[in-house]
Amino acid sequence: MTVVTRFAPSPTGFLHIGGARTALFNWLYARHHDGKFVLRIEDTDRERSTQQAIDAILEGMKWMGLDWDDEPVFQFSRRERHAEIAQQLLASGNAYYCYASKEELAEMRDTAKAEGRAPGYDGRWRDRDPSVAPEGVAPVIRFRSPNEGETVIDDAVQGEVKISNSQLDDLILLRADGTPTYMLSVVVDDYDMGVTQIIRGDDHLTNAARQLQLYAALGWDAPKMAHIPLIHGPDGAKLSKRHGALGVEAYRDMGYLPEAMRNYLLRLGWSHGDDEIISTEEAIDWFNLENIGKSASRFDFDKLENLNGTYIRGANDDYLTSLIIPFLEEKTGTSVTSEQAGLIEKAMNGLKERAKSVISLADSSHFLIAKRPLSMDEKASKLLTPDACGVLMRLADKLEALSQWDKEAIETVVRESAEAEELKLGKIAQPLRAALTGTTVSPGIFDVLEVLGKEESLGRIRDATGN
Repeated sequence: MTVVTRFAPSPTGFLHIGGARTALFNWLYARHHDGKFVLRIEDTDRERSTQQAIDAILEGMKWMGLDWDDEPVFQFSRRERHAEIAQQLLASGNAYYCYASKEELAEMRDTAKAEGRAPGYDGRWRDRDPSVAPEGVAPVIRFRSPNEGETVIDDAVQGEVKISNSQLDDLILLRADGTPTYMLSVVVDDYDMGVTQIIRGDDHLTNAARQLQLYAALGWDAPKMAHIPLIHGPDGAKLSKRHGALGVEAYRDMGYLPEAMRNYLLRLGWSHGDDEIISTEEAIDWFNLENIGKSASRFDFDKLENLNGTYIRGANDDYLTSLIIPFLEEKTGTSVTSEQAGLIEKAMNGLKERAKSVISLADSSHFLIAKRPLSMDEKASKLLTPDACGVLMRLADKLEALSQWDKEAIETVVRESAEAEELKLGKIAQPLRAALTGTTVSPGIFDVLEVLGKEESLGRIRDATGN
């Protein structure tokens, strides 16, 4: 049997962190078993579903590197099939017409609230003959849910979960306008798409019980289920925007690498011994449901940032260069030339050592393509005292005499100059860095000089010293 998993977001907003982790777990499970991972857009809520949200979900999935098999399925396009199954349940006696008015339903809610019960339909049309239905009222079709006993969910994460059937009212399958509801559509789609394993948040446990009842009524084998604990904020409260419940595109725009996001989300609720840095290949090889924890995970920006820095340091220089160019172009308002891109890539090995994000990497590389004369930040300006400028002017004369411009030759001259000036290396390197970059932070100063080249380096030093 081919393993088939699915990710089924509702297009009413962005692809948030919780959804991205659910998609990742489903993707990993399918890839681990050489199965299929399918994407279904559950757009039955026509008022809230938007094309913008659909685009955001697809873009977020692509950025995360979670490729799906086959074309995405749009749930609303299958509404005729869903309605057909509702009629089938009606014919078998597992569903019935309900003519309760909005006023009656409101009264049921008020009564339940007054009695301290959860609101729910009271089953008043469950056994009534449609011949006594009021005129002019379009009925809904409700599922005849078992009202005795319990429904048992054999869950791969939660274990055996029992839900009393008395807690589950007769849900609507088909609205009065003939459109199917989410609960029916999910069951029919999962069955028709051959889904064998459902992995989703544990807030769907009650839905799971309802869906298992529908599977039983239809005589269909239900997929296996795994309900994973939700993600909480660092304070243990439900994850919200203040904690980081943003769309994955926001994390992309903040400079996180998709590889780092996959690794971080994988470790939010799943573990493999003490391993923290887990490549995508290892994740596919190791992933299972047994190692998913039963407790809620806590989102931690600091851990994500540190992990992102680790991935940046291990990334290829050409890959990082391609990522930071759009940020640089947005910052400067000009295109980065191929020559400038080559300069950035040449310096990347030193630049990435301190970077925690693509944005900080772009910021630290900006000096490479900045036009002369450089603008100095406040700290850099303070280093360029008259005495320091005098030292740099004398250093520039010695550097100009170099016939070979490489890091070793440059370092020799700078160290000899520091000795001649009776200065520690840092006392000459700090103002030199300010003159060359306009900041006080950069890769090694000898690397900076080598990458900028002789003409540009000397020009920047003379600009800064006013010579």
